[in-house]
Parts: sequence; structure tokens; C-alpha cells
Amino acid sequence: MAIVLNDIKKTYAGSKNPVIEHLNLTIKDGSFTVLLGPSGCGKTTLLRMIAGLEEVTDGTIFVDDVNITKMDPGNRNLAMVFQNYAIYPHMTVAGNIEFGLKNYKMSKEQIATRIRDVLELTGLTEFASRKPNQLSGGQRQRVALARAISKSPKAFLMDEPLSNLDAKLRNQMRSELIQLFKQMETTFIYVTHDQTEALTMATDIVVMHDGKIMQQGSPKEIYKNPQNIFVAQFIGDPGMNVIRLNDGRYIGFKPRALQTNGTSADFSLKADLLTSEFLGFDYQYTFDMGIGKIVMRSTEELETDQNYTLYVPMEDMFFFDENQNVQEPFEISGLKEVYHEDE
Repeated sequence: MAIVLNDIKKTYAGSKNPVIEHLNLTIKDGSFTVLLGPSGCGKTTLLRMIAGLEEVTDGTIFVDDVNITKMDPGNRNLAMVFQNYAIYPHMTVAGNIEFGLKNYKMSKEQIATRIRDVLELTGLTEFASRKPNQLSGGQRQRVALARAISKSPKAFLMDEPLSNLDAKLRNQMRSELIQLFKQMETTFIYVTHDQTEALTMATDIVVMHDGKIMQQGSPKEIYKNPQNIFVAQFIGDPGMNVIRLNDGRYIGFKPRALQTNGTSADFSLKADLLTSEFLGFDYQYTFDMGIGKIVMRSTEELETDQNYTLYVPMEDMFFFDENQNVQEPFEISGLKEVYHEDE
């Protein structure tokens, strides 16, 4: 069940500038597609247009070759899971699931069977008679998922469903969502600004910025082969170091590619070590090159307030043209300044 968006435009009333314009996207059947990007990039707006909760200003949306652009949300057979769960506080867990099935012309026996199956699938059987205020945040999120699953939708649309959970619970729920995706064998569309969620859960990532798709591909493709500076600096913990050259082009290297030992064949630079952060497994270092700061991740223990010569193997270098798009390697001219994505 593929979802195809053709030349989508979205402009809000009273605004001349569209938040999304000329966007084309195909979400593959059976994929776990993550719409990833910073706040305000248009990812939630895009998800809500697919769900029918936002009107499309221009363009078309197809599900299974059916044009759903003007179709009512309730007729699209798509299930939405919200950030704030959107479950009914006065109903039990079973009641929340049952309420969503009452308009499906199912018999009482069919509804009871569906509720039992969904509770078992989401690990909520023992909580069926409890109300939301008696549940943890993770359990309430599973109730929202169970209610969506019960409707047997063509696709699940999820808008930052884990953002209200603490770090430990987010890790647990990520694992549960991956297992659920494998069991359901259907299409998931998931919105987040958290690259860890995207890289660990997705089969396909769509990186967005200012209402545009910057790159689409598998997690490995996005991480290893960023197609432009925005993706290079947005993906990674931390993102890529990027330096502008005198000729207007750019070079980049990941923080983990930096080394204190190298050869004359490597790219090298001198920098003062400003700060050191111990992160458990390794360290994160911030260096000042005189033309700006760069970041290094390493297991090597270094002393601050020292000057170092740093090396990057040429095979770990990235090259970008004047328009900040990736290009073939070229001869490196003089360094101009460190480039930051907000420039």
C-alpha cells in the first residue's frame, strides 16, 4: 500500500508564503518511513494532510491509487497516533478500544475478539479494566497504539508519539514499536525531530527542512552519504564539521573521523583544545581552529588548553559545491571559515 504525494502545496490563510511547496514523495508499501527534521520544517503538517486533518492547498495524495485529497479523514482508513495520546480519561483501556470500533458495524462478539487480540498484541491484557490515570506514560501510549491497531488501518500515522516519555521509557517504546511494525506488516509513517528514533526504527528516512525534502533513503544511506550540508550537519551525534574554502566550496568530516595521529597523505589542521566532555564510552572535544570551532569524538584522552595537529584520512572527507550539495572530491584550497547550518 503505497502513499504518493504529487506536487503538494500548503499555504495557511493570511499568509503569502507556503509552508510546503512542490513537494513530491512516495512512501513505500510496508515501510517504516520517518519524516525527520527540525521544528517548523513541515513534517507534522505533511502528516496531517495525509490524515486529512489539514487541507491540501494544491496537489494530490493517493493511497493504493485512490485519490484521497478531498476525502473525509474517517473514510481514509488511516490511523493517527498523537503526541498527547488522545485517549479518553473516563474510559477503561478496553473501553477506549471498544469506542473506536462502534462505527465499524461489527457484532459484539467480533468487537470482543478484536479487543482481546489487540490487548494481547500490545501487552495490555492485564490492564484492560484500568483507567488511564492508573497507567504509566508508556502504558497510555500503548493504549493509543492499541486503539489505532484495532481499526486495521492501511497505514499508521504517528506524530512524535514518544516525546512525552523519559529517556529510558523512550528506548523501551522504540524497541516495542519496531517489534510491532514487524508483526503488523503494514505501513508506518512516523514524525520526529529525534535522529536517534529515525536511525534506529526507520526502513526509510525523509529529511525535511523549510518545507522541502532534503534527502530520502535508508538510515545507512542518510548517515554515510549525506547529499548536502544540511543533512550532513543534522544527522550524527554530533553532526559533521563543515569548513568553507576560499573558492566558495566546502569540505566536511565527521567528528569521529578526526585523529591525533596521521600521515602526510591525510588532511590536517592545527587547533587548540577548548573543552572535554566525558560521555561514558568516549569523549567529545571542542577545538578552536582560529576560524571557528570543530568537534571531535574519540576514546583517546586529551588534555585541554593544548594545541594539537588533527588528521582526517582522505577517504573520510566529504566535498560540497558552492550550493552546498555533495560533489566528487577536488583539490582543497585555503580554509576560509567554519560553516554553521544557521548561516
